[in-house]
Amino acid sequence: MNVISLFSGGGGIDLGFKKAGFNILYSTDVVEVACQTLEHNEVGGVVECKDVREIDFKGLFEKLNVDEIDCLVGGPPCPAYSKSRFYRTEKKRALEDENAFTLHEYFRALEELQPKIFFFENVHGFIFKPHQAAFDLLKERAETLGYYITWDVFNTAEYGVPQTRERFICVGVRKDVGEPFEFPAPTHYIPEKFDPIRDKNKKPWITCGQVIGDLDYDLPEDEQMQAGSKHKDLLREVPPGDNYLYFTAERGHPEPKFKWRSRYWSFLLKLSPDRPSWTIQASFSNNMGPFHWKNRFLRIAEIKRIQTFDDEYEFMGDFKEQWRQIGNAVPPLFVKVIAEEIKNQYFSKRRKKSNSSLDFKQLQLDL
Repeated sequence: MNVISLFSGGGGIDLGFKKAGFNILYSTDVVEVACQTLEHNEVGGVVECKDVREIDFKGLFEKLNVDEIDCLVGGPPCPAYSKSRFYRTEKKRALEDENAFTLHEYFRALEELQPKIFFFENVHGFIFKPHQAAFDLLKERAETLGYYITWDVFNTAEYGVPQTRERFICVGVRKDVGEPFEFPAPTHYIPEKFDPIRDKNKKPWITCGQVIGDLDYDLPEDEQMQAGSKHKDLLREVPPGDNYLYFTAERGHPEPKFKWRSRYWSFLLKLSPDRPSWTIQASFSNNMGPFHWKNRFLRIAEIKRIQTFDDEYEFMGDFKEQWRQIGNAVPPLFVKVIAEEIKNQYFSKRRKKSNSSLDFKQLQLDL
């Protein structure tokens, strides 16, 4: 079960497929330090640091010594579809954005490689109405190239990730390979939405306290920047699991400091040890969280666990470069769940059939 990975970043998707038993033949990204991370951790075979527009996809068959590709995976860079883009009115959206070529290049790869399966990831804003043109392009190209598609928006906390990170996932299946893909059911429930019938066989979501509690240590004040920057004193007042809205009149604060919904959600956002983290952002900021419930910045070791990377997995580059790679990644644990279901639905049956055929031929020879 071989895989070609585009926009590989620090390796979240690649690692998830690898853990599900797939062979990562080829990974590529335009960011040098991300490619260094992939090579250092030996996630797959060939790693190429290159602009996706310069890649000869048809030439990969000879380069990798394969006749066909089982899976194409990747998440084209997503700033144009993100929630923050709604606040950046000077920036264009969807297919009008300067980076829209990444979406077109993904489908150029699909056309030239003709893999059995494709895995496409993006932010959940990809399906918002202002981005309809991009979503329509995905559907039209998949149909034209002969693929069934199945898509949905998932909260990764419902699959055992200690982070309420929402992601759009689309799985395409070449029509001669099999029926449309069926996503695996959630394995974990969100406590405030618990349904005794629907969730009776599920586990409760994984909390920050469970995954980073043993890393809960403090550095001397003079050895760290102050979390919250000029609002560091306010951060100390924010209860765990809350943000700047704690200081608004609508929340009943006696001395309101901010107007309702006047800032990004992550402003002075503090983790709670009793629930998963909110989305780890790609950029590191002095006043944008989530912050630790002990009023400090999170550490690289902590956000790795929140994103479900193994402790042994090392990110290359300086602190901010490591943070960006981790924040941009899809949690490997979540990808592994999807990849295992892809394996079960399209590859395990073939393997069993192939083995049965070999057994029959051996029996004939024995006779």
